[in-house]
Amino acid sequence: MEKVKELLESSKQQFIDELLELLRIPSVSADPKYKPEVARAAEFVKQSLINAGADKAEVFPTKGHPIVYGEKIIDEKLPTIVVYGHYDVQPADPINLWSSPPFEPVIKDGKIYARGSCDDKGQVYMHIKAFDLMMKTNTLPCNIKFMIEGEEEVGSNNLGDFVKANKEKLKGNVILISDTSMLANDTPSIDIGLRGLSYVEVEVVGPNRDLHSGVYGGAVANPINILCKMIADMKDENNHITIPGFYDDVQDVSDADRAEMAKAPFNLNDYKKDLEIGDVIGETGYSTLERTSIRPTLDVNGIWGGYIGEGSKTVLPSKANAKISMRLVPNQNSDKVTAMFKSYFESVAPACVKVKVSAHHGGEPVLTPTDSIAFKASSMAMEKTFGKKPIPTRSGGSIPIVALFEKELGLKSVLMGFGLDSDNIHSPDEHYGIFNYLKGIETIPYFFKYFTELSK
Repeated sequence: MEKVKELLESSKQQFIDELLELLRIPSVSADPKYKPEVARAAEFVKQSLINAGADKAEVFPTKGHPIVYGEKIIDEKLPTIVVYGHYDVQPADPINLWSSPPFEPVIKDGKIYARGSCDDKGQVYMHIKAFDLMMKTNTLPCNIKFMIEGEEEVGSNNLGDFVKANKEKLKGNVILISDTSMLANDTPSIDIGLRGLSYVEVEVVGPNRDLHSGVYGGAVANPINILCKMIADMKDENNHITIPGFYDDVQDVSDADRAEMAKAPFNLNDYKKDLEIGDVIGETGYSTLERTSIRPTLDVNGIWGGYIGEGSKTVLPSKANAKISMRLVPNQNSDKVTAMFKSYFESVAPACVKVKVSAHHGGEPVLTPTDSIAFKASSMAMEKTFGKKPIPTRSGGSIPIVALFEKELGLKSVLMGFGLDSDNIHSPDEHYGIFNYLKGIETIPYFFKYFTELSK
């Protein structure tokens, strides 16, 4: 392992430069105009795997964006670690809120500012470079497979078909994922749980055309007003979601587990200061950390309608729309929750409007065991490089394919991420610390070492 550390030290700038090159590719999966760029990013990942020493690396087309598969099999009798990640990124909008162009990476204050720097290009590339180091130092202790997709940010719609069609190709012992965060650079942590997701779009339609708000206002329903009230009524005075049956399947967390969670370092004043907010808000009876991890949520992700151009236009709009996401916790099912939402939204709509609910994508909540070989190996690896034993945590985010891997491949996942919650993923000025990037590259080979040893 000393050889690995020495080579990492001498290769730092090269590894950073390579990541910057990948970050310059605007691989936005949600926008069709970027489809050629998404394909270009897939080719970049494929070539990087070949350069690192993969025996095989291929780009598999799907009905949407391609999946990159690569492997290095050194001995069929040894364990196989399957690395999952994604090379697609969120849209960069609103562009005007970025301090620098989102696809022209800038290094400032020890951080790389670019869309995808943390989520997930930077974290994916850690694995490719860790593999590169192990190959160059002849220290790869077991087999490795890579499955890097281009549709994670739009729901991984075609990954399931790929997994089902390639079960033999994807055979392994564990899925290793770095698409999560840790508590702090001096407080490593490992996620043992992810929330699920139900994502819908709603439309409220009033009159058959936009109307003059002076002539018709007060007599004809304004869809924006109606939509806002319908959304507001979905939470009560305790910020409890009012959809009937929404909490029926929610798994309560024991007082003992909540007490363990509370040991994680957290300063509410620093949290508010970082976000520049006067106070936090959420479901009564739960702490901030609990609200963002063990409790379900309902949030509006976007809302539009009417006139939003320069100046004024006295219009009563014909329709209004919103995108709404619900984060789910263990025992909740995304299809069931989506159906509940649709039924409720339609039932509370007044007769003066018509409503439509369209489901986008979903995913199931996941809990991973802390007594597995994979968790022990990841804990040992982070303790080795950080000098501290990592804290088990639950993430507020969702990685829908974790449940898919367990169902189709029978494989548990280990969520060993190196980002920080303050990295602005999905927001303007997304960034990723160079410390985190390099620390990930240093830590991953230890995971391979310990996982192989513990599997004997």
